[in-house]
Amino acid sequence: MFDSLDDQMRRDEDRVSSSKERMMRWALVVLAAGLVFGGLIFGVHFMS
Repeated sequence: MFDSLDDQMRRDEDRVSSSKERMMRWALVVLAAGLVFGGLIFGVHFMS
């Protein structure tokens, strides 16, 4: 049921992403948030 600590550590080491992958992920998050908030602001201005 439970994995050993060694197995868990081995899997965690395999999952470590590079700094480029992290930067791309954060860039996509910032872009998506900007689009959402920009759309909300545009929608509010369009309604009034």
